[in-house]
Amino acid sequence: MSIEVKIKKQLGDFCLDAEFESRSGVTGLLGASGCGKSLTLRSIAGIVKPDEGRIVLNGNVLFDSQAKINLPPQKRKVGYLFQNYALFPNMTVEQNISCGLPHEKNKEKKKQAVAEMIERMRLTGLEKHRPHQLSGGQQQRAALARVLVGKPEILLLDEPFSALDSFLKEQLMTELRSILSSFEKDVLLVTHSRDEAYDLCGLLALMDSGRITGIGPTKEIFNDPGTRTGAILTGCKNIVPARAVDSRSVEIPEWGVVMHTDRDIKDGLCAVGIRAHYFDENIMDNSFPVQILETIEEPFAWIVKFRYENQDPKSDPVWWRFSKDKKDPKGSSQTRLGISPENILLLYS
Repeated sequence: MSIEVKIKKQLGDFCLDAEFESRSGVTGLLGASGCGKSLTLRSIAGIVKPDEGRIVLNGNVLFDSQAKINLPPQKRKVGYLFQNYALFPNMTVEQNISCGLPHEKNKEKKKQAVAEMIERMRLTGLEKHRPHQLSGGQQQRAALARVLVGKPEILLLDEPFSALDSFLKEQLMTELRSILSSFEKDVLLVTHSRDEAYDLCGLLALMDSGRITGIGPTKEIFNDPGTRTGAILTGCKNIVPARAVDSRSVEIPEWGVVMHTDRDIKDGLCAVGIRAHYFDENIMDNSFPVQILETIEEPFAWIVKFRYENQDPKSDPVWWRFSKDKKDPKGSSQTRLGISPENILLLYS
């Protein structure tokens, strides 16, 4: 199974110039709102026609501007789950799911396929309910059932949790992970949530201003995003300009420190990133005295903002985050914090 995308689309001042390839499993498109994620999905589905480029799904050409190929949506075998699920409000669950089989003329086959999908999605007993009578999770499962009943070659999920509260979101992520594990074809999931991307996606593409800026196994992208944008999208709180001192040392002028890394620094280094949970009082590497400025209590963690001893007083405070079961920072104004060399993110653009 594979999806190959290389497309361009100009919309006013915005230019989508997306190029990536995925060969199996769940691939995430992670980026801020307005970066072109949903436009990419709509182009794959055939809802939007790119200005130029090529889209190939499992060896079948869906779009090729040079060859003048542009298959209509109904011939692409693409399942698209919209942000708001797009269930028809005047139809029952059963009728909504039936809409996923527009070309099935045999009524008995259609009825059986719908019944099987209702059972698979745990919607038994809700067949005659309309969307407004369903919970958020039931609506999502009904929308997925409508998409999956047609046996698509790829599943496109456009911000599937964007309209949900945090408690329901956690429940549905668990459900969706189970559903996707039984879907043996490719999945593209668009999200602006690093938690969703990390939890659901085996491969991750980072998107910024219409372009893919990095792609790779999700855990590797989080461990080494490589760029400022990648560090921001994966949740790094501390990103600061830096320059190489030697092959494995970086100077951070704003902080007034030089830190050592565990890997060679390439040409073009412009910044480093340090995740807030990487700091530790018990790490001796890259250890320096700090002045604590503020403590913020979260339900299960502390956030401590601090400055290094020689840090520029006009620069932003550094963030340190740790679990509440480790210590209580109140009453402490000074300490030393270290960072393991492998936890310094080297950023090149």
